[in-house]
Amino acid sequence: MTQRLWEPSAERRAQAELSRFARWAEARFGRNLQRFETLHAWSVDFPGEFWGGIWEFYGVRQHTPHRTVVEDVHRFPGARWFVGARLNYAENALRRRDDQPALVFHSEQGDTRTYTFQQVASTVEALAASLAAEGIGPGDVVAGYLPNIPEGVLALLASSAVGAVWCVCGTDLGVPATVDRLGQLDPKVLFTVDRYVYRGKVYDNLERVAELAKALPSLRRIIVTPYAEEDLPPRLPEKAVPWAEFLGRTPRAPFAFRPVDAHHPHIVLFTSGVTGRPKCVIHSVAGTLSAHLKTLGLQMDTRAGDRVLFLSSPTWMVWNVQPSSLILGATVVLYDGAPLYPDAEVIWRLVDREGVNLVGCGATFLLACMEAGVRPRRTCRLGTLRSMFQSGSALPAEGFQYVYEHIKQDLFFNSGLGGTDVQMGILEGTPWQPVYAGQIAGPALGVKANVYDEEGRPLVGEPGELVVERPFPSVPLGLWGDRDGEQFRATYFGKYPGIWRHGDYVQRDPATGGFIPLGRSDFVLKPSGVRIGPAEIYSVLARVPEIRDCLVVGQKWKGDERIVLFVAPREGLRLTEELAERIRTRLRQEASPRHVPARILEVPDIPYTLNLKRAEGAVWRIVNGGEIPPQLRGALANPEVLAVYEQLAREELSR
Repeated sequence: MTQRLWEPSAERRAQAELSRFARWAEARFGRNLQRFETLHAWSVDFPGEFWGGIWEFYGVRQHTPHRTVVEDVHRFPGARWFVGARLNYAENALRRRDDQPALVFHSEQGDTRTYTFQQVASTVEALAASLAAEGIGPGDVVAGYLPNIPEGVLALLASSAVGAVWCVCGTDLGVPATVDRLGQLDPKVLFTVDRYVYRGKVYDNLERVAELAKALPSLRRIIVTPYAEEDLPPRLPEKAVPWAEFLGRTPRAPFAFRPVDAHHPHIVLFTSGVTGRPKCVIHSVAGTLSAHLKTLGLQMDTRAGDRVLFLSSPTWMVWNVQPSSLILGATVVLYDGAPLYPDAEVIWRLVDREGVNLVGCGATFLLACMEAGVRPRRTCRLGTLRSMFQSGSALPAEGFQYVYEHIKQDLFFNSGLGGTDVQMGILEGTPWQPVYAGQIAGPALGVKANVYDEEGRPLVGEPGELVVERPFPSVPLGLWGDRDGEQFRATYFGKYPGIWRHGDYVQRDPATGGFIPLGRSDFVLKPSGVRIGPAEIYSVLARVPEIRDCLVVGQKWKGDERIVLFVAPREGLRLTEELAERIRTRLRQEASPRHVPARILEVPDIPYTLNLKRAEGAVWRIVNGGEIPPQLRGALANPEVLAVYEQLAREELSR
């Protein structure tokens, strides 16, 4: 029986931001929204009321009000949202202008700085004026190549203020992988940094910036900010100017935000790119505002005055959600560096120091804390911590249990699945719903999610494809360079016409209504034609104490497919035949004989993408005879480990 780990008290539920919205919506629309089931049904059956209500509830500023919330609601794709509206994202983000902290920065080296709401607004306006003086306006692309610093948020807002399109890569991404992304967009301006730090080491960034400048001939200007408020080197790459100089180039006249249509491109996000060239996903202003306000406010329970901390590189989609916290009047706490360095409790001490209310992270961070034996409940107060959000990859039930046993008992732990393609969760919890070990609470508000078999029939209690059956505002405008939309339609609507296929394999629990994520459907294992989600294997092996981490892929073999399991044992241990046999026995007994791998091989580490997901795609290519070009290696956090897999493919998996 699935373990229930948390349920909101009546007081906690009444205080939730979702409850405030539900009470408002009941009065506004004459609905009865006391139960989650009726609230969710209303959100998908009456999308005009729900999504229009979110804009009204949060007071979205529009230069020209929308004449209708949604047109062609039965066209999927093709529905149009907030038709007729003209507005500016940055203008909404900069509504609050006082001397309270808006952005609070900490680095692993101890560097700190703070921007108040007023300082954020005045700095963004100055940056935007300088961008406009450079001739940057609607439709132009402004890019970032940055660590997780406040200037990245300011640059995003400034690009939006003039109606430009924003995109960003973290400095953890190598030059070939960055060119593979930004090179598709022809950016005219690049915001970057002189150096960055990770695990105690300082990395010079200017040489890489010079390489980028040569590879991106579209660049007119490069703006370089010092990482730690120190002087920049006297010589900068060609076309580069210091941040301070660019900021002071234009007179401080009153700034006028540039209104754009609701469907105007606001931001481009990149898919992971470990199986091929990254796709450039275009999101609209209206889609971004709708998804972020709904997610941060109603799903994550963020309120005015809260402090939020997302452990994210700019390479991950989650980073781009942070600025929308400012619309809600919340403070964004930015941490740059390795989240378990110089010790494994640094983040939890930061939560105490800054009074953080919401922590967002990937499963990898929580599992690393678990592995390191971190017990924040014993060593930190965590009195302000009210909610946690986890995404990126599936978290096993043991990870959920760790959160409640060793971090905090009275905590809304919200696991989600969605991401780059939609800027929100397709599946996600709310502070009204209970938390079950290893499960995502259910479909997100405003999302009619379901599980389909190969023929498009709904499933309950069996694994299948995660789909969305009705339109929602943050459906992308399309893919960059895909002029006729053919690639976009093939990617998301090619398998089930008129239905969004998200590309994840999941199973719905009929007892709880929750969803169990089973991995990307592109990498579902199919031995003898039986479909098995990788997470089904990971979940079982999470309970084998000798295993630190693992990765499983399918190998084409003699006209069929066989399962190959790579195991990284805990420090000081090896993969013995006795351990391998126990792995087989556990999988046979706790899953099925079909889950038992044909080959089990020891590796020193598991490759991860910079989005903190197991790089199953890269290993699948290697195992099945493919090569990994430099730009794909650059999309990984630890590409050096691939050499071990290549050697094993040659020596062990060719027979």
